Amino acid sequence: MIQKRLSDRVADEIMSMIAIEKRFLPGDKLPNENDLSEELQISRTTLREAIRILVTNGVLEIRRGKGTFVKEDIDLSIMESFDTLSDVKVNAKDLYEMRLIFEPEAAYYATLRASDSELERILYYGLQIEEKIRQNVDRTEVEQKFHQSIVKATHNEFIEKLMPVIYQAIDKGVILSEEKELAIKDTINDHKMIMEFMKNRNPEGARSAMKIHILHAMKELGIE
Repeated sequence: MIQKRLSDRVADEIMSMIAIEKRFLPGDKLPNENDLSEELQISRTTLREAIRILVTNGVLEIRRGKGTFVKEDIDLSIMESFDTLSDVKVNAKDLYEMRLIFEPEAAYYATLRASDSELERILYYGLQIEEKIRQNVDRTEVEQKFHQSIVKATHNEFIEKLMPVIYQAIDKGVILSEEKELAIKDTINDHKMIMEFMKNRNPEGARSAMKIHILHAMKELGIE
């Protein structure tokens, strides 16, 4: 039973690499068994079981003598709705709580550690978000880049590994806020506040501003 649960979790992790991180695209070959099991820190037996689960679900295919591949004709809409095999549903509330736990601290460390060019990139994407909102066009990608540039500026590789969580939360937040004028207005004001503190190299201010930003979003999107 423990082995089954572990293989389910590994299958989820590989799915995340495909559907969220876009590390492997349809038709791409997965790393060989030794390399992937070492990266995931699991036995080859567990990896084989996880791959078998994903083959059964139509995500992967094994080509004899060639290796394991992401299916070329995979239905991306099925991938997007693919529920975690361990029956854990990641909803908007859970995602935003995760953001609340670590993004204010990421803003704190990024303000301390960002190089001048990294800070310029953060400010650039912040202004791009305002422009997208004013033009009433989709801002998901640029908002992800804004938060990614903050996380990268922490110079902490483990925080960077949490980016897929932020991406999911931003995607859901943008969709939920499209009909909420107050949420959009607060997004502009909150981002300005975050950028101002970062520009002035005020880590405590940046931490507080990021926390306020996420709490605003949770309240206005009805996911407190």
